[in-house]
Amino acid sequence: MVWSGTVESQPLLMFLHERTDDDTEALAEAKEKFKNQWVKLPLKTCNNCYVKTHLRSAYSTVIPTRSCIRQSIASGGKLTIKPSSWFFRRNLASEILHPSRSGSFSHARLSVLNNLLSRLLLNKSEPVTVVDHFQYAMFALLVLMCFGDKLDDQQIKQIETVLRTLLLSQPRFDVLNFWPRLSKIVFRNRLKELVKLRRDAEDVLIPLIRSRIEARKRQDSMVAYVDTLTGLQLPDEGNRSLTEGEMVSLCEEFVNAGTDTTSNALQWIMANLVKYPKIQAKLYKEISSILGPPPRPPVTSDAMAAAKEEDVERMPYLKAVVLEGLRRHPPGHYVLPHMVTEEVELGGYVVPKGAQVNFTVAEIGSDPEVWEDPMSFRPERFMSGGKEGFDVTGNKEIKMMPFGAGRRICPAWNLALLHLGYYVANLVWYFQWTAVDGDDVDLSEKLEFTVVMKHPLQAHVSPRCQG
Repeated sequence: MVWSGTVESQPLLMFLHERTDDDTEALAEAKEKFKNQWVKLPLKTCNNCYVKTHLRSAYSTVIPTRSCIRQSIASGGKLTIKPSSWFFRRNLASEILHPSRSGSFSHARLSVLNNLLSRLLLNKSEPVTVVDHFQYAMFALLVLMCFGDKLDDQQIKQIETVLRTLLLSQPRFDVLNFWPRLSKIVFRNRLKELVKLRRDAEDVLIPLIRSRIEARKRQDSMVAYVDTLTGLQLPDEGNRSLTEGEMVSLCEEFVNAGTDTTSNALQWIMANLVKYPKIQAKLYKEISSILGPPPRPPVTSDAMAAAKEEDVERMPYLKAVVLEGLRRHPPGHYVLPHMVTEEVELGGYVVPKGAQVNFTVAEIGSDPEVWEDPMSFRPERFMSGGKEGFDVTGNKEIKMMPFGAGRRICPAWNLALLHLGYYVANLVWYFQWTAVDGDDVDLSEKLEFTVVMKHPLQAHVSPRCQG
């Protein structure tokens, strides 16, 4: 890679001379080579444009773009990126993710919390590797929100097996997206493997979809995501209804999109609370001042005591801890890329037609010109008296954007904040979290489906109430 020139002003743009297999490594190389400076490379061969800025004015420039997301053969070829994508987003946002709907899933959250506490208690005498427990809990919660709260643990595990297998296998099938007519012949065995995985997913999910449709006819229960799909009619396709295969794809996306992001964000937050016990103690003091002394961890969820959604809203320090966790460790270091359809000038630089535009989410959240001592975990910066302040949606200014910003912001950002606050509050209320002897809690990062802990958190989990 050839580097030329440096740029010291905001907004900071970096153009990569050639497309690399791992942009994360390329950005790390540039950052190490030029320290706090960034680079601009010849525009004639520019493919990628990374933007790092906190100034709202820099975003006032209208950049004509289109999505870089292509239809993946690994999705089963059931959905395409069309105007109907916004139709699905509006349905999801209004029928499931709207704050007015959050209360209808309180029973599902409580059931998943009870299961999580019970799983953690099984190993209370030994250090617990929490990531698997967190991941399963978030997966179970999203499955219940998708298919209804009448599923048992065995059904949830069956869904997890087929969906996780399909998700983790997708990189293996990416080659099928290039020159599909040829690659389907050259890699026909791989295509057969993909078709089988897709069929396995449909064999598990379609009966659940049909069962949910019949259940809704017989009883009035919480609205699940599947319920909102059955009556949809696609306006740009003659008002036809969704096929079962298309509903499988949408359900798969709903469950997978929120599992790793939320579970890893939860792990990062708890890792910092283990690493900094004074912050954990301060948080526990706030929680117990509202909820009272912690109860003994339950065996069943009947009459289980737990912090409720309205309790979480009354805990400002809890909110600050969650936001600081998202600032320091956003689940994704970049938002989804978009391609420039017309040449445009941004911050004094020409972004050529065809360039991919992205935002360095992690860099924005750790900019020393915006955040005092940015690499420290200091929730107090988000308290009402803090100097920095924050706007997680980017409506006023962009100081951090863990969920993206603007009209393409993650539609579930509000629900994600609720779930993180809910589970952090209850985990800290019920348990004291301490580091393993001699373990300083390594916060090194590793890129997988999301940015995860290179060394997953291990901690001693002790019930605060021993009675």
